[in-house]
Amino acid sequence: MSELLPLFPLNMVLFPGVIMPLHIFEGRYRSLVRDLIALPPETAREFGVVAIKVGYEVGERGVQTIQRTGCAALVTEVTAHPDGTFEIIVVGRRRFHVERLDPTADYLRADVQWLPDTNGDEDAGLDSAVMTARELFESYRTRVHELRGEDVLDGPTPSDPVDLSYTLAAALVLSLAERQALLETRDVAARLRLGAQLMRAELRAITAIPSLPATSMARTQWSPN
Repeated sequence: MSELLPLFPLNMVLFPGVIMPLHIFEGRYRSLVRDLIALPPETAREFGVVAIKVGYEVGERGVQTIQRTGCAALVTEVTAHPDGTFEIIVVGRRRFHVERLDPTADYLRADVQWLPDTNGDEDAGLDSAVMTARELFESYRTRVHELRGEDVLDGPTPSDPVDLSYTLAAALVLSLAERQALLETRDVAARLRLGAQLMRAELRAITAIPSLPATSMARTQWSPN
C-alpha cells in the first residue's frame, strides 16, 4: 500500500541513519517545514529526499527529473529565523520508491512504496561480506586519519550489516551516480560487496594521490534511530 510523502529534491543522496543539516530558504520548502511543524506531536515529521537527475535545486528552471528511489528524512530539530527561513536537522530513516508524483500542493509530493532491506542472517554470503567490508573500512578510516588527522565517521564502525552498508555508502568519496546505485541496491550483502568494491578503488586513489581525500572528504554523522 502506498503512502503520500512530501519530496525534497537535492543534488545529493541521503542514506538511512545519516544525520544531515539543511538550510531552508526557498518558499515552497518553507511551506513544507511549516506544514510539518503543524502536525500533531505524535506524528512523525518526515519528508522524502530524492536526488535530482536533471535540473537544479533552485532557480527558474528548477528540478526537471528526479530519481525514483529516495530516503525518508525525519526532522529532529527546527530553528526558525525572523526572515522566515529555517535551519533543520534530519536523520535518514528508510528507503522508498516513487510510484506517482502529485504536483498539486505548494511543494512536490508523491505516492511512495517503502523498500525493505532483504537478505537476512541466514544468507551464507552475508557474514563474509560484513567481514570484508568492516576490515576494508577500518583500513580506510586509518588511512584517511593519517592523512587528515581526523576521522571520516563519528563513533565506532556499526556491527549491524544494514547499518554498516549505509555507513560505507555515506562515508566514502563517491559520485552521485555511485551513491544512488548503493541506495537502490535492496540486497544487504550485495550493497556491502558494492561498497567494498568502491572502497578498494578509493584506497588505490589515496595511495596514488595522497592529497585526494583532503579536499573532498566530509565526516559522516550516524544515528541508528
